[in-house]
Amino acid sequence: MPSSPASEIITYADIEAAAKILDGIAVKTPVLESPLLNAALGFRLRVKAEPLQVTGSFKFRGAYNAISRIPDDRRKAGVVAFSSGNHAQGVAAAANMLGLPATILMPEDAPKTKIELTRAWGAEIITFNRFTESREELGETLMAERGATLIKPYDAPLIMAGQGTLAAEAVTTCLAGGWAPDLFISPAGGGGLIAGCSTAVRALSPETKIYSSEPAGFDDTARSLEAGTRVANDPEARSICDALLAPEPGELTFQVNSETLTGGLCVTDDEAMTAMAVAFKYLKLVVEPGGAVALAAAVTGKVDCKGKNVLVVCSGGNADADIYAEALSRPLPF
Repeated sequence: MPSSPASEIITYADIEAAAKILDGIAVKTPVLESPLLNAALGFRLRVKAEPLQVTGSFKFRGAYNAISRIPDDRRKAGVVAFSSGNHAQGVAAAANMLGLPATILMPEDAPKTKIELTRAWGAEIITFNRFTESREELGETLMAERGATLIKPYDAPLIMAGQGTLAAEAVTTCLAGGWAPDLFISPAGGGGLIAGCSTAVRALSPETKIYSSEPAGFDDTARSLEAGTRVANDPEARSICDALLAPEPGELTFQVNSETLTGGLCVTDDEAMTAMAVAFKYLKLVVEPGGAVALAAAVTGKVDCKGKNVLVVCSGGNADADIYAEALSRPLPF
């Protein structure tokens, strides 16, 4: 069966519908800017601050949009999800608010703070080894055993639509101020965030160039765009960007991203940590490594931003305390 065109997977109307569901529930996070940082960089940079979202990341948007649509006769069985932490918290919080039980599969090496906060929302947590066990297979098994609804982390239209609301908010805010972004950069793991965001940006600001940003070793979206087909990451690859360690792009997300993205960027762990320090110093924003990769791409020149209007997403702020302390101890180049 041929692949469906991206326009049939998610549309801007889907994002508008998600925005109505999230109105009054999700935080309409601010778009931040620092004149001092702009002067140092030589371009105007604005940052969509999703660390200020419920649960500290954009994941709450898609999770609530999806869980709120579960039919009444299936709610009692609850939901199942697999996640290193941000999707876990988003699902746990959304399920808690909507009165559904939640079971979350989390890697045993997930940051302790993410495990603790997921549990605090009332979710049951089952840990697994991300390098030797398949989270997808474990999730399917739990779903079959319990009759629960599986809430995928990225490869689902309702998830993508929910995530796209953040770009709709950000671009609308910028355009209302007479400021159109020349470039839009967002982190990418499985591709749900950038798929939703790129759909929104294409609808609202068609001339904007749109880039994904990923950690080195997990730049599967960038490499897949170049290859014209989905390619996987090396199973031996490692990164501190725990939120962005999907093994390959999602099937549906890549169909969208292959049509909407200008290209893919890649940053090192060191560059992500530099961006964390930049966000703290200039924006007073706490950002985790995976949440900082789009900012890292902009401030380290992975794409030409000079003299341009650049809108980036900082997608999450659930930083491990030790890694965050290390990031802030580093000297900045400006």
